[in-house]
Amino acid sequence: MERLIRANPSSSHVDEVQYRRGDYFFMRRRFRDAESAYDAVIGLGPRSPYYEFALYKFGWTLYKQELYEEALHKYMALLDYKVSIGYDFDQTHEEDDERRVADTYRVISLSFSNLGGGADTVREYFAKFGNRSYEDRVYNNLGDHYLAKLRYDDAAGTFKAFVALYPFHRSAPKFSMRVIDTFTAGGFPKLVLEAKRDFAATYGLQSPYWQHFKPEESPEVLASLKANLTDLGNHYHAQYQSAQDAAEKTSNYREARRWYGEYLDSFPADADSPRMSYELAGLLLENKDFGEAAKQYERTAYQYPTHPQSAAAGYAAVYAYREQLKVAPDDTKEAVKRDAVASSIKFADTFPDHESAAAILGAAADDLFEMKEYPAGVATAQRVIDTYAGAEPAIRRSAWTVVAHGSFELADFPRAEKAYTQVLAATPEDDASRAGLVDNLAASIYKQGEAARDAKDYRAAADDFLRIRSVAPASAIRPAAEYDAGAALMALEDWTAAAGVFEAFRDAYPQHPLQREATRQIALAYRESGALSRAAGEYDRLASESDDPALRSEALLAAGDLHAKSGDADKALDAYTRYVDAFPRPVEAALETRSKIAEIRNTAHDDALYRQELQEIVRIEAEAGGERTPRTRTLAARAALVLAEQLERDFAAVKLRQPFETSLQEKKERMDAVLAALSHLTEYEIAEVTAAATFYMGETYHEFSRALRESERPADLKGADLEEYEATLDQEAFPVEQKAIGLHEKNLELLRTGVLNPWTQKSLDELALLMPGRYAKREESGGVLGPIDVYTYRTPASRVYGPTQPVAGAAASAPGKTMTEKPADRRALRVEVARDAEGFTITQRVRVSSDARSDYEAAVRELAAARSEPAIALLNKVIERAPTWTAAHIDLGIAYARAGDLDRAEASLRRALELTPRHPAALDELGMVQRRKGQFADARASYEAALASFPEYHYARGNLAILCDLYTGDQACALEQYDAYSRLVPDDPEVVKWIADLRNRGTQQEKP
Repeated sequence: MERLIRANPSSSHVDEVQYRRGDYFFMRRRFRDAESAYDAVIGLGPRSPYYEFALYKFGWTLYKQELYEEALHKYMALLDYKVSIGYDFDQTHEEDDERRVADTYRVISLSFSNLGGGADTVREYFAKFGNRSYEDRVYNNLGDHYLAKLRYDDAAGTFKAFVALYPFHRSAPKFSMRVIDTFTAGGFPKLVLEAKRDFAATYGLQSPYWQHFKPEESPEVLASLKANLTDLGNHYHAQYQSAQDAAEKTSNYREARRWYGEYLDSFPADADSPRMSYELAGLLLENKDFGEAAKQYERTAYQYPTHPQSAAAGYAAVYAYREQLKVAPDDTKEAVKRDAVASSIKFADTFPDHESAAAILGAAADDLFEMKEYPAGVATAQRVIDTYAGAEPAIRRSAWTVVAHGSFELADFPRAEKAYTQVLAATPEDDASRAGLVDNLAASIYKQGEAARDAKDYRAAADDFLRIRSVAPASAIRPAAEYDAGAALMALEDWTAAAGVFEAFRDAYPQHPLQREATRQIALAYRESGALSRAAGEYDRLASESDDPALRSEALLAAGDLHAKSGDADKALDAYTRYVDAFPRPVEAALETRSKIAEIRNTAHDDALYRQELQEIVRIEAEAGGERTPRTRTLAARAALVLAEQLERDFAAVKLRQPFETSLQEKKERMDAVLAALSHLTEYEIAEVTAAATFYMGETYHEFSRALRESERPADLKGADLEEYEATLDQEAFPVEQKAIGLHEKNLELLRTGVLNPWTQKSLDELALLMPGRYAKREESGGVLGPIDVYTYRTPASRVYGPTQPVAGAAASAPGKTMTEKPADRRALRVEVARDAEGFTITQRVRVSSDARSDYEAAVRELAAARSEPAIALLNKVIERAPTWTAAHIDLGIAYARAGDLDRAEASLRRALELTPRHPAALDELGMVQRRKGQFADARASYEAALASFPEYHYARGNLAILCDLYTGDQACALEQYDAYSRLVPDDPEVVKWIADLRNRGTQQEKP
């Protein structure tokens, strides 16, 4: 071969010859010669088909000579060549080629191994001679080499070295995985654990490594990460469970929690994530991190698709919240409880068929009630009742209890009643809570009664209150309920039923604080029902049983009043007497009662005791000092007036007989006594009594003057002597009579200041007798309206002399002109007023049924016959059928006025004026009613309103004149109206005299 090479150095086969020559030397261990041959081939470069083989064999030649580094150069050159020609180490190639590459890596491993230093030698080599893209395979094969030699630590070190040198190499995770496998194979559990920790920490999905690669492109790495995270979590969890040392336990807890958490963060949707979440929650629970455990269990139960541990996790979440609640600080308990409730409800929503669903939901209802979340609590408890009919009795009872209590708090008392009934049905008779539940049941019924009472449905209220005695007879609230039932019946004015309820209450609860109040209510019920005697008896009982002075005094007065009304004067007198004996104060009430005693004595004609009681009233009031009031003065004044009236009667009874001087002396003495007593009455300053005293003073003087004129004449006087004697008596009687007139005129002054009472009217009546020319003046009514639809008026002057001249200032329409007035009430028909020189006619166009007209005409006949009451009844019937008939309202007002019912009279007349405004007859009648009521200004306004439209209406003119003359003292007005009246009624001689008298008085007043 050497000759061939020498002879043909440029032959195309020289490379093969050199290669064969090298193998020849290699086989004979002539390695130096082999080197020369292989090097010659290599020198030809890659163009030689033996280039790769020569590198391979050259490396072995050097290796055999223990020239390991030089051998490595050749092997690296081989691999570099493979890379240069695009060789893919990961693809499949021809068997010889793959075997040669594999053997190259193997001998590289042997070389590095023989050089010593392990992975460091590899790192240093590449650092010195340049890095290669296939370094990972070098490190990997070296590791395998060490493993084959059972040099686990060197193998693992090799793998770690690559990771340390190339942390972001795509194959780095696999090297870390090989570290784990190496220690596992070598049986080094602690090193395995550390390797797994390193792997999990280095290749967790949040690590920097994954910023260079996509996780989905490395499924084997992800699988290893899952496995390692699982192993780490489980390992440290187990260590935590078995550790005795606290520090060690804490460390293991943190590690287990970390790796479980890493797993769940990295693989949230993995099929094993629910199990890992469950394990983490269990770890938290074991460590008594109850709040976090609860939340983790909730995530396990509800954030994953249904899995075998879903229900168990949901149940465990509720359990964890309950455990947290036991240890939570007071300021966080409510928040924890709310979380527990929410988790419980979610558990029941998600796992309604779970064996513990009813218990968990029931506990949530209890919590909601305890937190005062009443609507939610009731709804949750009702859900337990409706959904879990087969739940344990205790659970259902508890749910009914929440519905009961919660409904009560929500004021849903019917529902509360139903629920309490269910709770009681499930509660043993000897249960300590039963009494309270009975009270609650009663309270729910009672509240229904209260609600009905507030809504003024008193019948329903009474029924509810009374229901308690049958539904909850042992309840503490029953007495109050029965009392309130009576009160509701009182409000309903069912007096008989109310009295029965209160009597039953009084009998059933003799020691109840409302016992006396019940008696008061019984008395009131009897009073209102008209059973006055029984009512009085109850008030007597109340007065006898009560220790309260105020109640006793009230009861005695009520008893007396009721006995009096029932006609039992003796019992009334007894009650009143006991009152004044026991309660002389306050003075006002005592005097009121003594006045009643006096009235009873008077009715019984017991004059002595009557007068005695009146004297007591006067005495007590006089001595009352600072306790005197307007009312006490009134009572005393009236009593003193009665006593004075007796003196006046005694005085009047004395007749002047012969011997004249003797009887005159007695008469004067009695007169002085009467006047003194009457004068004392004015000191009380009670207008009514002052007016009475003034009247009686006037009557006393009048009586004395009359007594003088009517005195017995001496029997021996005849003829001229008798005439002279009588003239002397007249002279003596006249000034006395003038005093009487003066006193009555004083009352007339009171009348003109607005004091209208029987005494001022009596004085006016007396003045009409004493001075008829001045005071005997009576108002004149136009009378009852005849036809229902037409009112015709003719002036008296026109009836006598023909048409009259219009009154000055009258706003009358032209004769013959018809005016149409629109009434205030739109329902009324139109009213027409026709005037002429003789008067006017007012026509109301109405449709009148025959029945209504018949009743109206009958009423007019009754009024003509002075029968007011039947007329009133008939007119009210007419108005019911025809409420817009003005004439019917005017006549009804006249009828009421004649009957003395002035208020109804005024109302009827005002209604007439609403229908026909300015109707003169209505205004005139209204003025007379108002005068009788003492409303002088209103009366004048009514008269003037009539005259403003109908100045020729002489009734209103005359009545206005009399009002001004007698009742208001307005002489100018009176004179003006009398003058106008006289022109309208020229044939009335009395008015002429009145005018003359007024002018004469006016002249006298003008004289200095």
